[in-house]
Amino acid sequence: MNQTIVPDSEARGLLARLPDTPRTLAQLARFDRPIGWWLLFWPGAWAVALAGGGFARWPLIAWLLLGSIAMRGAGCVFNDIVDRDLDRKVARTAARPLASGAMSVKTAWAWLIALCLAGLIVLLQLRPYAQVAALASLALVAAYPFMKRITGWPQIWLGLVFSWAALVGWSEVVGALTLPGLLLYAGTIFWIVGYDTIYALQDREDDALIGIGSSALSMGRHVRLGVTFCYALALGLWACAVWQVRPQPLALAALLPMAAQLLWQVGTLKEDGIDPLAKFRSNRFAGLLMFLGCLVVGSAA
Repeated sequence: MNQTIVPDSEARGLLARLPDTPRTLAQLARFDRPIGWWLLFWPGAWAVALAGGGFARWPLIAWLLLGSIAMRGAGCVFNDIVDRDLDRKVARTAARPLASGAMSVKTAWAWLIALCLAGLIVLLQLRPYAQVAALASLALVAAYPFMKRITGWPQIWLGLVFSWAALVGWSEVVGALTLPGLLLYAGTIFWIVGYDTIYALQDREDDALIGIGSSALSMGRHVRLGVTFCYALALGLWACAVWQVRPQPLALAALLPMAAQLLWQVGTLKEDGIDPLAKFRSNRFAGLLMFLGCLVVGSAA
C-alpha cells in the first residue's frame, strides 16, 4: 500500500483501512487529496461572502462545499480516463488506479456517473440563473484533459475551470453576473495559474520527456517571475472587485493577509521536488484568508 501513496496523498488514515475497492474508488476521485476540492470550493465561498451572503447564506456555502467535493472527484475520474496512457509515463501519476490497472475503465465510468449525480443534487438547490451558470462550465471541464496535448499553457484553461464556482456563488446570491463577481472570477483565474505553475514544477522533466505542455515549462527559467506576475494580476483584479462592492480605501486592507501569503510563496519558493508541493498546498490556507477578507467587506457593504 505504501508504495502507491504519492507525496501529496493523505491516504494513511481512515482511507488506508478501507477494503480494496472502496479505497481504489476514493483514490480515483482523489478523496485522499482534499487540497483539490478546497481549491475548487474557495472561489464560490469568496463570491457568496463578498456578495453579502457570508452569514445569511451559510447553507449555500455548505452546498458549494459538497458540490466541490463531488465535481472535483468527477473531474479527476474523467481526467484519469483520458490520461491513463500518459499517466503511466510520469513517475508521480503511474500508480493511479487506471494507469496501474488497479481498476477497469468500465468501473471508472460508473463511478463518474455516480459522482455527477451527487453534483446534480447540489445543482438542484440553486436558482435557475445560477443553475445555468453552473452548467455552462461543463464544456470547459470536458475539454481540460486535452489542453496539455495542444498548448503549453494548460494552467490557463484550469484557471477558467477551477474559478467557475465564483460565478455560480455570485449569481446565486445577487441573481445576475454583475461586474464585481466577474472581476473576482478573473482574478481567481490568475491565482490558479500561479499556484498550478508551482505544482507543475514537480513534473517538468517528465512533461518535457513525453511532450506535454505546462506553464512551468513555458516559463522556463522565469517561473518565479511568472508566478509573481500572475499573483499581482490576481490581487489587482480582486482589489477592483472589492472596490466595486465597497469603494473605500480601508476595504482594500482586507486583501493584505492574502497578499502577504502569496508574497511568502514566491519569495521562499525552491524549485526542488519537495517545496513546490508544500507551497501549492499552502493555498488552502490562502483561500481561508481571502474568504475572511471577503466576509469582512461583504458584511460591511
